[in-house]
Amino acid sequence: MEILLPILISFIICVCISPVLIPVLKKMKFGQQILEDGPTWHKSKSGTPTMGGISFITGIVISVVVCGAVFGFSIPAVLGISFAVLCGIIGFVDDYIKVCLKRNMGFNVLQKTICLALASAALIFCAVYFGVVDTTIAIPFTDIRFDLGFFYYILAFIAIFATVNSVNLTDGIDGLATSVTSVVMVFFALALFSTGNTGFAKLPLAVLGGLLGFLIFNIHPAKMFMGDTGSLFLGGMVSALAILMGNPLIILFAGLVYVFEALSVVIQVTSFKLTGKRVFKMTPIHHHFEQCGYSENKIVILFSVTTAVLCVIGFISL
Repeated sequence: MEILLPILISFIICVCISPVLIPVLKKMKFGQQILEDGPTWHKSKSGTPTMGGISFITGIVISVVVCGAVFGFSIPAVLGISFAVLCGIIGFVDDYIKVCLKRNMGFNVLQKTICLALASAALIFCAVYFGVVDTTIAIPFTDIRFDLGFFYYILAFIAIFATVNSVNLTDGIDGLATSVTSVVMVFFALALFSTGNTGFAKLPLAVLGGLLGFLIFNIHPAKMFMGDTGSLFLGGMVSALAILMGNPLIILFAGLVYVFEALSVVIQVTSFKLTGKRVFKMTPIHHHFEQCGYSENKIVILFSVTTAVLCVIGFISL
């Protein structure tokens, strides 16, 4: 029951909310606006309801609260869901600016950076204050731990900020961020159960249930998108889980697909500015695969299987 209940609650709530949310978002004209410099073949998706992340966020939050009431609350789980919700709120405001104020780029870089920095600082401070983590990091595949002191906070902030934005970039085709993050949540649940953190493990299980419910409506052709509301929530969740389990470097394994998504953009921009040439046909890298003739579903399967393999390696490294 401790394994099934968090999954079932968030799954059922998401599946029940989504069919109601879709027409509401359509009526409010909360439709996705496709960027002018985005893939031309995505133009047909313009108007698809966005901010659908509300459905799985609602299911996950209720699941965490119910399971906490039944089995007892875990401080790391409370911190993790709180931080993810904060990131989701930032994403919601970003989506609102895009769809209601008709500013396609939403927050500017400075505004989003400040908001995420404040939320990240709050998470790191609370994690250390409540004794959930210290300033040491584990070296993968070894029993060695280094005390970084003050530099731990810098590393933790970089890990959080990079992960949140990388997951946001991964949400570029139907079902991709949802599927990849579902695999990552299985990894975190298994990793936490293996170390005896059963209370904390209910958090990734709740996220898994919500994402599986959302995937029904997000798989190609998507009936709704999660928007920044959902992708920033998921980015916050992935980074919070890594930080709160005391192993921020694990993102380099479990979240390597996210890293590649962001890195492809950096490589593309740097190469074009320095040489005037592009390394990829289009970035983030999932668009490169589209340009190579891969269907959206095939890309989702490829990236999800790759994530599963990397998560196995990450689990071995613990």
